Amino acid sequence: MSTYVYGIAASSHASLPDGMGGVGEPPMPVRIIKEGELAAIVSDAPEGLRPKRRDLLAHQNVLNEAGGGGTVLPMRFGSVGEDDAAVAGVLAERVDHYKERLTALAGRVEYNVKASHDEEAVLHRVMSENTEIRALAEANRQSGGGSYDHRLQLGEMVAAAVQRREAEDAVDVRHTLEPAADAVSVGPESTGWLANVSFLVARDGADTFVAAVEQLRKGHPHLDVRLNGPLPPYSFVEPGPAESVGSFTGAERVE
Repeated sequence: MSTYVYGIAASSHASLPDGMGGVGEPPMPVRIIKEGELAAIVSDAPEGLRPKRRDLLAHQNVLNEAGGGGTVLPMRFGSVGEDDAAVAGVLAERVDHYKERLTALAGRVEYNVKASHDEEAVLHRVMSENTEIRALAEANRQSGGGSYDHRLQLGEMVAAAVQRREAEDAVDVRHTLEPAADAVSVGPESTGWLANVSFLVARDGADTFVAAVEQLRKGHPHLDVRLNGPLPPYSFVEPGPAESVGSFTGAERVE
């Protein structure tokens, strides 16, 4: 049977609570595989595992419980090795990388920030900032709506201005929050968001980071800013001076 991997810790990591269950129905018993200086927190992998809410929460709960005993490198939901021996082999092959990451992520959590435009507010801002757009809009209004070509021209000008504002605001989100974080990871582009950025934050600096997000909201009232965290530092497990000599499959992040 394949082996489901929740996270990686030092072999000296505190033991897990007895009887802890993980993903699957019924929940698969969680156990630890040790290899040298590292340990993997695992269970058997259920057949046909899908990112259902129950299993997403079970994955998160195992990481939360394990994190109470020390630093854990979280694997994304669905990370699976061929078997226990394969998991141990990855630990042996990537020992330097995982040790470096355990040190770098000690005492740190991840906050994910997504931002999008409030449509009405950003249109108001674009109009107030661009005299050419205002002039054309006023001319169209005075002529009863304007010709088809003028309406088309106005729409194209507004769309281009909003697109430029999106790019500028994406940079502002990152640059405003970056000073309150130890590291930044830009997430994949997704429909509806102009920014999708994860920040690595020291636990004892979390209040400062959250305050920075509030300042971002106040300074950019045309933005809808969504904050998710604290999370295990999923986005920061891979960066580091390591060669990609082995890994576990899986890609879903629990948020």
